[in-house]
Amino acid sequence: MTELTASTSVWLDFLKQQGAQFDADGIELQGFGPTAPAPESLESFMAPLTGLGIIGVTGDDAASFLHSQLTNDVERLDTSVARLAGYCSPKGRMLASFLMWRNPETIFLQLPRTLQPAIQKRLQMFVMRAKAKLSDQGASTAVIGLAGPAAKNSLAEWYPVLPAEPYAKIDNANGTLIRVADSSGSARYQWITSPELAIAAWPKLAQHLTPTSPQAWRLAEIRAGVPGITASTQEQFVPQMINFELIGGVNFKKGCYPGQEIVARSQYLGKLKRRAMLATVDSDAVAVGAEVFAAADPGQPCGMVVNAERAGEGRSLALVEMKLAAADGEVHLGAADGPALHFHDLPYELADPQ
Repeated sequence: MTELTASTSVWLDFLKQQGAQFDADGIELQGFGPTAPAPESLESFMAPLTGLGIIGVTGDDAASFLHSQLTNDVERLDTSVARLAGYCSPKGRMLASFLMWRNPETIFLQLPRTLQPAIQKRLQMFVMRAKAKLSDQGASTAVIGLAGPAAKNSLAEWYPVLPAEPYAKIDNANGTLIRVADSSGSARYQWITSPELAIAAWPKLAQHLTPTSPQAWRLAEIRAGVPGITASTQEQFVPQMINFELIGGVNFKKGCYPGQEIVARSQYLGKLKRRAMLATVDSDAVAVGAEVFAAADPGQPCGMVVNAERAGEGRSLALVEMKLAAADGEVHLGAADGPALHFHDLPYELADPQ
């Protein structure tokens, strides 16, 4: 676990004063008390994304170094956009998924805080003679996710002009604002700023948006079809198995990176037979990494839960990596007679490789 700075501690202490409850480590926000609206019921909300970490990479060779390690183009990453990117093992299996952006001095990689120390250490091992330095940038920042129809007006004081499309980015004296993938027809934004500014802005934001836990944000990510690698799913998936290339996370024209040959082979040789599907599960206790089974072939799993969150009424919403053929029949969680999965359309097409 990364160490927190004094300013971040002030941010967490402020959230506690607003009724926020945290996990045993005091980092991951669990909610705003028993009387707060259920996260799954909210249309417009703001969620402190305290469980996210940020790796900063600086130096003359920062871009070229990361370009040789990640699935997306870093050398041509503009300061006006953000991108998704993956970090793979030599076998092409994803170790981490990032939201990536930059300013003139630093390239930033956002990932779950629980994964950050090991991923940062692994990247550092491959710096060697490159002029690149990795540091923990998340320990001194506040990240707020804002979503829903009311999000636009809530940000007007700090960002009179908002990013016009998903993955567009604006920097100003108030920090960085990134529009991420829309969810349920509404724009979503990540505001990365100082804890001090986040504290000052909180009462004004709360006039428009309901404070809630990151669960609401993760539900919106699932509805948007954006997968995230966690500790339970590291080295389980080639990027295409979780639709990562369909949402802009893989550049097939860039140079080599760990696992690149396998990722390219998966793209161009034969038809992809596995994808991530959006599903409602008849259970409110769905573990990430849990296996799913097709009733027609109960002896072996047909897939795995990538991400899942409670969605109310005893159900969960999940992204499930699985055999495409199995989605035409009955699929169940944990065993062939476990809770049923009900599939829904994703907001993008599950296109075949060209």
